Amino acid sequence: MPGWFFIITRSLIFLLLLFITTKILGKKQISELSFFEYVVGITIGSIAGEVVTGLESNMYHGALAICVFGFITFLVNFISIKSKKFSDLVEGKGTVVIKDGKILENNLKKEKYTIDELSALLRAKDIFRVADVEFAVLEPRGNLSALLKKENRPLTPKDLQMKMAKEKEPQTVIMDGNIMDEPLRCSGKGRGWLYTELEKQGVTLDNVFFGQVDSYGELTVDLYDDKIKVPQAAQRPLLLATLKKTQADLEIFSLSTDCDQSKAMYKKNAAILQDAIEKLAPFLNG
Repeated sequence: MPGWFFIITRSLIFLLLLFITTKILGKKQISELSFFEYVVGITIGSIAGEVVTGLESNMYHGALAICVFGFITFLVNFISIKSKKFSDLVEGKGTVVIKDGKILENNLKKEKYTIDELSALLRAKDIFRVADVEFAVLEPRGNLSALLKKENRPLTPKDLQMKMAKEKEPQTVIMDGNIMDEPLRCSGKGRGWLYTELEKQGVTLDNVFFGQVDSYGELTVDLYDDKIKVPQAAQRPLLLATLKKTQADLEIFSLSTDCDQSKAMYKKNAAILQDAIEKLAPFLNG
């Protein structure tokens, strides 16, 4: 048989074998690699390339070599899960390179990183001043984990003691102009509601490329025609504004009346409504 036929046959066989081996070893093989996984990956690829293109090579020996390396990798991963010391030996440990805003030069040299390389890793995390960093670790897989000093961290609702509404997973209810009934049911909506919302936004189903219902039950759409501007949903902000106006009206009524009984009633209901506004504000603020 001609040589090209053997190359095609071996390529298909080893492509399938490599796929099965990688599938068994797990997603870790296609993520950031450790030193050991990097060496194994290069070796397996070299073996496969040599056997596929080397017509005089024994195909079964190559397959055996790949299986051996695959088994060794599987065994190493299994032992690493059971033993922390073995895991540190094979995959390495994190190295602290910045502490209290100061670079630890000895640790940086030990990992053979330059200041420029460290600066590039920091810039990738939108950090431009080393002095702003409380703690930074160079992870075993080469990525940098950094913790900013407290005064340099962005404010969060928790810092401001704000209550925030819990959000659920958005449901994709329209895809390529077609209604997805299962996600629509999961969002607690029906086709009638969907057609009504589309009508409110002045769009038709056949012009919608993508549509989602968020955790607040609001529909957002992306149209095929990008020149058409879709109005933003404003039900929640409008409801909040209405509640605030009603509460303010009650306060005004309490000041305007001379009847003590009516004044007390208005004040009481204004206070109840104010309490409700404070509780609902995290849900209704846009």
